[in-house]
Amino acid sequence: MAPPARRSSVACALMACAATLLTGAPAHAHADAPAPTLRFGACPDSVPDPPAPERVACATLAVPLDRHHPEGEHLRIAVSRVRASGSPAERRGILLVNPGGPGGSGLPYAVTKRAKLPESVRRSYDIIGFDPRGVGHSTPADCGRMGGLFDGPGADPVPVGPRAERAHLGSLRRMADDCAAGAGGALPYLSTEQTAHDMDAIRAALGERRTSFLGVSYGSYLGAAYAAHFPRHVSRMVLDSVVGPEEWYGFDLRQTRALLRQRDVFFRWTAEHTGRFRLGDSPEAVRAAYLRVRTGLATRPVDGFGAAAFDRAVYRALGRTERWTGLADGLHAYLSDGDIGALRPTAPFDGPESRNYEAANRIVKCADGHAPTPRQVVADVRRLRRLDPQPVLTGIEASSCAYWHHRPAHRTRLGGPGAPPVLLIASAHDPVTPIEGAHRLRRLLPGSRLVTLHQDYSHGVFASRGNPCVDGAAAAYLVDGALPAADVHCAGPGLPEPRG
Repeated sequence: MAPPARRSSVACALMACAATLLTGAPAHAHADAPAPTLRFGACPDSVPDPPAPERVACATLAVPLDRHHPEGEHLRIAVSRVRASGSPAERRGILLVNPGGPGGSGLPYAVTKRAKLPESVRRSYDIIGFDPRGVGHSTPADCGRMGGLFDGPGADPVPVGPRAERAHLGSLRRMADDCAAGAGGALPYLSTEQTAHDMDAIRAALGERRTSFLGVSYGSYLGAAYAAHFPRHVSRMVLDSVVGPEEWYGFDLRQTRALLRQRDVFFRWTAEHTGRFRLGDSPEAVRAAYLRVRTGLATRPVDGFGAAAFDRAVYRALGRTERWTGLADGLHAYLSDGDIGALRPTAPFDGPESRNYEAANRIVKCADGHAPTPRQVVADVRRLRRLDPQPVLTGIEASSCAYWHHRPAHRTRLGGPGAPPVLLIASAHDPVTPIEGAHRLRRLLPGSRLVTLHQDYSHGVFASRGNPCVDGAAAAYLVDGALPAADVHCAGPGLPEPRG
């Protein structure tokens, strides 16, 4: 473990590199020059130490803001590494990892995800984490007020009626203006395609001919983009909880509909455990209790916790069944005595990490493809309200692209006939990245195999759900290099028992 003083000094150094989005310094290396090497040292405090004797080390790598102009502005990418724990004969190379988002910090992920990986994978690979451009210690994006998103309690995120719809569009316009002011000339370049090129720069700087990759959620989209642009540099690739090959706005809508289905499952589950939660003995009764909570918080927020914060809490809880007990307890606590403690997140929504995540999420999505029109945004809100009068619209981040200041010329290219076959993993009832995305992406990755965890309702599967069938299939592929002969079907846990 590095001494606290040294870790803090390195953290300050990394933050200094990220204080401004652009370095302003021209590149001195030509495209055909040898790749730079990474100089690893201590990590910032945000990166935990792995159990001894393993060690984590960090470095930064300068990359072009725009890959088409390598002599222009540069930014710095923060990279972390935990060496393989096995013998040299066991080593299979490097395994880059990405936790999702867009906007998720990957620098600590090399440590936290590695701790959950099967031992055979830990022995075989140097695990490489990195903060994608615009995130964390890699020149973080900042959208300032971001259209009032961080105001508390803020406006109800589900507009009802023409006046509220106009106000909703106004907030999206202000968000786009704030991001344009905050990101400046970098706005078009904080994209998945550019990040895929950063990944290849990391591979080259590590002196590796090829790289393996593990991407979860948005990480699956990033991995498919890397496979499209650098098919010959891919060794083995695991794409978990697959986003699917579509425009971000269309994906957001598909996710919203899946979350409504998942919420109905939550209502049934809560009713089946009425003795524990006391919210009603039928799905309809639980739904009525849920709506009383939301209506109450929309009408009279508690300490700044209103309808928007409630919807964010529900969005987060629905994605992982282990969070359902806390959500149901929170509904009961509010109805009993107005307590919102179990519903309020531990980290403040307007904190620096959250602000960076929300900014990077919108900037990346709007840089990746075509935008909806304002009229389309309103029409889709109305369709969702016809599907359910009280939808959860928290995840439709790409609606802000309707007013974006940069319009990308093309969609992000994913997979393709030249891409190698990979291993896809999906939960059968994941509401965050519905399994249809995995089926659609595999058509762009010929020869790929799909591992499905049936009877499962959560987001994130490999080295996350603790399923031996899933983990065994993925580990065997990563270590031995052979895809399964056919798709793999694994039995999942079903719905959980309430905690406590």
